[in-house]
Amino acid sequence: MKILKVNATAITTEGAPQMLENHRSEWTAEDKKKTNLDNIAKDILYKTLDKNIFAKIKTCSTSKEIWEKLTQLCEGNDQTKENKLTVAIQKFYNANMKLGESLAEFDEQFSAIIIEMTSLGKECFKCKI
Repeated sequence: MKILKVNATAITTEGAPQMLENHRSEWTAEDKKKTNLDNIAKDILYKTLDKNIFAKIKTCSTSKEIWEKLTQLCEGNDQTKENKLTVAIQKFYNANMKLGESLAEFDEQFSAIIIEMTSLGKECFKCKI
């Protein structure tokens, strides 16, 4: 993890201060605490991942990078989310109760479609009470 400090002698072209890496010997107690929390977060993430996913995130150096990579892997980009939503909407319109299927089984299938659509940002029903 890199702890940054402001370089008082230089300013970037955008007017923002230039940042330099703060060496470990110059870390404050707060910097050490942040690093420790990052290590704890990485440890928790590592312990919850299977070998396949771990192989995809092992090059990340901070817990924030790991989380962003996991989000990208699991949720995908905007195009992927849009494709998943299109498929879920098609499932919704094509949902039919199959011969021999109980109402409870159909309800479970239909509820799963609604949950999937809702998780992708599609509001399915508005309740007015």
